[in-house]
This record gives sequence, structure tokens and C-alpha cells, in this order.
Amino acid sequence: MDATVTLSDRFIRIVESRMKNTLEGIENTVNSILENHEITLEDLEKIMQGLEESFTLLSQKWNLQILFILFLRNTVGFSQLKKILEVNSRTLSDKLKNLTSQGHVKRIVEKGPPLRVRYSLTQRGRNTVLLALPLLYYSRTNRREYIQ
Repeated sequence: MDATVTLSDRFIRIVESRMKNTLEGIENTVNSILENHEITLEDLEKIMQGLEESFTLLSQKWNLQILFILFLRNTVGFSQLKKILEVNSRTLSDKLKNLTSQGHVKRIVEKGPPLRVRYSLTQRGRNTVLLALPLLYYSRTNRREYIQ
């Protein structure tokens, strides 16, 4: 068996084993808040506006993939990211600029020759990946259950 597959399978099992308690805790917290406070349409509008940047980050193609790769590898060069993702240079460059400007990714310029640019996660980027992992693995696991 390939070492990468083994790591991935082990990683999935660990994340999934901790998800049930996390989901129950979140649900209990939300339910207790909602029991004591009715959300008006105005409240809902404000909540949605406040989360717009997060929705955009999580829904745009390549963003989570880039963050996840950097999470697993610590630092990665532009050409390595391009090869792993099989994405064109312009798209990758735009995504990295956006993630850097939002404080998720740090751009590291290594003076040469040759000049090299590498990318790593900021603490904000790390936290985003850590928070997204249960969602990603939960969606993956439950998608298989519903298809069967």
C-alpha cells in the first residue's frame, strides 16, 4: 500500500472519530442560543453580510485546495502548487494574491539566483484549514453513504 494512501486513510479516521462530539457540541450551542433569541430578517441580513468574506473564501474554486496543500507541506513553491492543482499560472497567481491579501497565506521571496517564491500559511490560514477539515471529511464520508 502506498504511504500517501495510508496517511490519508489514517488522517480521515482520526478526523472522523472526533467529528461526532464536535458536531453535537456545536448543535447544542446553537440550539441553546436560538431557544432564547428569535432571529429576525434584519438579524439574518446582518449575519449574512458579516459572513460574506467567509462564504466567498470557502466557495471559490482552488482556495481550500491551496490552503490544504500548504497545511500539509508547510511551504510550497508556485510551480509545485501549479503542478499539484493542474491550474494555469494566471488563475493560481490571482488566488494566491487574494489569499495573501486576506491574511491566509504568506509569500516568501528567497533571493537567488535564481529568485524563488514560496508560500506558507499564516495562523489565520492554519485555523481556516483546521476548521474546514471536519466539513470536508464529513461531506466526503456522507456523500458516499447517500450514493449507496
